[in-house]
Amino acid sequence: MNKTTTLITASVCTTALAWSASLLADDDFITLASTTSTENSGLFDAIIPTFTEATSIGVRVVAVGTGQAFEIGRRGDADSLLVHDTAGEEQFVAEGYATERLDVMYNDFVIVGPSDDPAGISDSESVADAFARIAESESPFASRGDDSGTNRAELRLWEDAGVTPQGEWYRELGSGMGPTLNTAAGMDAYTFTDRATWVAFDNPQNLTLLFEGDEALFNQYGSLLLSEERHPHLKHDLAAQWHQWLVSEEGQQAIADFEVDGQQLFFPNAE
Repeated sequence: MNKTTTLITASVCTTALAWSASLLADDDFITLASTTSTENSGLFDAIIPTFTEATSIGVRVVAVGTGQAFEIGRRGDADSLLVHDTAGEEQFVAEGYATERLDVMYNDFVIVGPSDDPAGISDSESVADAFARIAESESPFASRGDDSGTNRAELRLWEDAGVTPQGEWYRELGSGMGPTLNTAAGMDAYTFTDRATWVAFDNPQNLTLLFEGDEALFNQYGSLLLSEERHPHLKHDLAAQWHQWLVSEEGQQAIADFEVDGQQLFFPNAE
């Protein structure tokens, strides 16, 4: 082998090693299916860099409604889930799609609407009373209508109020929380939202927060560790590190430290 051939061979080997290292680096990430509320609020922009710095694992977020996140998880198209429908999460585990569910954090839901409050919900005795007043007055209401955790909670509250929402006043949009708030602002309608997205929302127009504080508005988020038996191709080792970091002292502190306009939006409550 002459000198030129040796140099070419060495160059090819070096290039191949660099390319392989690049592939390995590019593979050090997980795909997380989570809610539009965690994404729209800016939470992930705040906490993922801290996780990545500690573990060298990237997190690529697919922000969808909780119902869609469950479907993504069932298909094996995400490595981890962080969602907010405890009953649905427990069912997901019972069906064998996940091996563990952990409480991570909570916040609450609120009702926002036009500042003149045509349905008079601001002095309601309960969230059920507020929903009943909106239905009775047939005031415009913008619903996400997307099978998200927020939408599921909203539908449970209509049921508690003894109301089947229907008619021209009730608009099912099939969209995320941010677009739903934009639509509600544009049509001067009431809507049901998580507080984090509302605080981070920058286009309120005539909307204002009108009802809050009922215990029924509690909003719990949970992390799901997906089943290796069901989907062996997933990055279970990396996903387990994310799952455990969320409930670790460092992860819980990162969540607690996240604020928008001086307001803490999520409250860690891992056991």
